Amino acid sequence: MNIAQTLAHAKTLGLDHLEAQTLLLHVLGRDLHDRAWLLLHDQDQPSNQAQALFNALVQRRLQHEPIAYLTSSQAFHGLTLQVDPRVLVPRPDTETLVDWALSLSLSQARVLDLGTGSGAVALALQHARPHWAVSAVDISAEALAVARHNAQRLGMAVHFNQGHWLDGVQGQFELIVSNPPYIAEGDPHLKALTSEPLQALVSGADGLADIRQIVSQAPSHLVAGGWLLLEHGFDQALAVQALLSQAGFVQVQSRKDLAGIQRCTGGQWPEVK
Repeated sequence: MNIAQTLAHAKTLGLDHLEAQTLLLHVLGRDLHDRAWLLLHDQDQPSNQAQALFNALVQRRLQHEPIAYLTSSQAFHGLTLQVDPRVLVPRPDTETLVDWALSLSLSQARVLDLGTGSGAVALALQHARPHWAVSAVDISAEALAVARHNAQRLGMAVHFNQGHWLDGVQGQFELIVSNPPYIAEGDPHLKALTSEPLQALVSGADGLADIRQIVSQAPSHLVAGGWLLLEHGFDQALAVQALLSQAGFVQVQSRKDLAGIQRCTGGQWPEVK
């Protein structure tokens, strides 16, 4: 089959056309966004090896495996990250967290990313603010291997450590950010996320166990006037606002993602009076 027939066949199997194009470009070693090339070469015939690999990837995608795992690539805040099943696939929603952090009036900031996974947030912040001193923590050694590889490939000097949230972290920071697990145990949405690491998704009976721990630990690691910014679930903004206020944070507020959902909540540790 030529390229046009190959894509048409994938569509008959139920695969989204744009996803089929992305997978075929990956198999052919082309840029994943070079769809114009496919149109110009729609009568070309992929090799038998490329065809077999494409068919295998189509079947995996039809079983709901994230396309980012199939191509080992995910765009995030202007960066191209390498990802695999050791880490969550970075979501566009999380760019809200990065944008909020970048909007703060911080000059020479010490920044800590908790639960860094692929390194997406830490690397996006370091890329946008090269003068910031960015560190990142994750409990998973496998996730840290992915993050370190991304940092090395992108030429960024983010400092990575293994640990559980702020346990063992030394020093204080002007900014702490985190996209922690926030899905409740037994949530029906988990059925669609079986390819991704469960420990990076689930957080207790109400989805807030890890956020509670971060909020309780953060004050001793923030300078006066420092900020804690957290991503959370679509219906958790009020609960996270309450946790921050009860812990003594001021200027507690939430930010909406591109879909208009309150996706991130944060607060400032009060200045010394």
